[in-house]
Amino acid sequence: MKYIMALDQGTTSSRCILFDHSGNICSSVQKEFKQIFPQPGWVEHNAKEIWDVTLEVSRAAMDKLCVSAADIAGIGITNQRETTVVWDKETGEPIANAIVWQCRRTADIIDKLIKDGYGDKLRAKTGLVPDAYFSASKIKWLLDNVPGARSRAEAGKLLFGTIDTWLIWKLTGGRVHVTDRTNASRTMLYNIHELCWDEELLKLFNIPASMLPEVKPSSCVYGKSEFELYGGEIPISGAAGDQQAALFGQCCFEPGQMKNTYGTGCFMLLNTGSDIVESRSGLITTIAASCGEQAQYALEGSVFVAGAAIQWLRDELSVISSAPESLQYALSVPDTAGGYVVPAFTGLGAPWWNQRARGVVVGVTRGFSRAHLVRATLESLAYQSYDIVRAMEVDSGIPVSDLKVDGGACSNDFLMQFQADILGADVVRPRCIETTALGAAYLAGLAVGFWTSLDDVRGNWAVDKTFVPSMADEKRKELTDGWHKAVKCALAWAE
Repeated sequence: MKYIMALDQGTTSSRCILFDHSGNICSSVQKEFKQIFPQPGWVEHNAKEIWDVTLEVSRAAMDKLCVSAADIAGIGITNQRETTVVWDKETGEPIANAIVWQCRRTADIIDKLIKDGYGDKLRAKTGLVPDAYFSASKIKWLLDNVPGARSRAEAGKLLFGTIDTWLIWKLTGGRVHVTDRTNASRTMLYNIHELCWDEELLKLFNIPASMLPEVKPSSCVYGKSEFELYGGEIPISGAAGDQQAALFGQCCFEPGQMKNTYGTGCFMLLNTGSDIVESRSGLITTIAASCGEQAQYALEGSVFVAGAAIQWLRDELSVISSAPESLQYALSVPDTAGGYVVPAFTGLGAPWWNQRARGVVVGVTRGFSRAHLVRATLESLAYQSYDIVRAMEVDSGIPVSDLKVDGGACSNDFLMQFQADILGADVVRPRCIETTALGAAYLAGLAVGFWTSLDDVRGNWAVDKTFVPSMADEKRKELTDGWHKAVKCALAWAE
């Protein structure tokens, strides 16, 4: 067999990539799907559309190479995490639109749990900071607000899944209801110490255990695709949440290795091996993807809005016509004319964790132009990542000397150079920046013997470009001090 299929189901698009044994992209097809905003702060997706688009791009990627199911050794799935789908066990129909990880509608549920004194317990069991970001409060909201949902759930008629679970269920014709540990660890229902669904947390959120999928390692055969989908059965042999998949795709297999993904959000993960490291600096503890039975862990810093801020410039403000155009605008001015953009459209994630903060543009003068706005928006990605790196250093005790990067926005040379300058550390971009899909492919391929070992995988990793910092310390301090003043303005909105 010649290829591994990676299904990369992201927040704004679905993509299928076929990789060969050397980790080369041999075929890639991507398609965006609808973003639904019913109210301010609410974000939804149509789960059936996600499945339709995923099936469409996977078939198209195979057609590009004129390959059949017999040429595909396995399917790996990586997905937007925390996004919550609840569907009918018999009909397969979702009971409502999926509630997306960005959605803030359940902030009041989380606020009440914290007020009632459950914050520390949630953090201790799950490694997560109590926040509407995670799945548990979204499930509760659906059961409480969709007519008849709670009684159907209690009767064992409804199933829950993050997007990986939904896709595996659809690929197998409803035969397999499963998730992997990395996605389970993002629900706020999974005990990362005991590696099981936590009965106490299920009671706390009033969620029937019968809704939950079986939890398995990230690299194993979950089942086979239905023959009719691809003209043959293909093993579904890997699954991981997108950021854990990217960590694996960057070959960060050892404790102390870290990466940052610039996607819809920005997500930085530091491998901590078999150690569960509790953060003192606003990070979360999560399960990392691994190819064995033993669980591996990571520290993570989550930025809710990164590439989505560039989409905001394009789609809502019509300031740019395409994301790559942001590079030209940013390079056309020497600085931001003193302006800052804090894209806290759905609150602020790590290390601030404020659910009610909102986006601000500050420091604006009459000379602040379209180009300054675009540059300031791009720089916001680097500033948010800077805050997480500093928190990582505090929690791990390891100074960051270089940062591996991936994701669509890391192709922007201006952003990567500014990131290196503001960090005062090298930024290393690999030859293949689609490391999220690549990580899913590796996990799937290792499970079916397409790759034989981690060393086999490591041999594929190669550097495209290293960005070396050139900014003076005084200038770096001036800029980051200004950024933190801007963040205070976004936080003040929540008060």
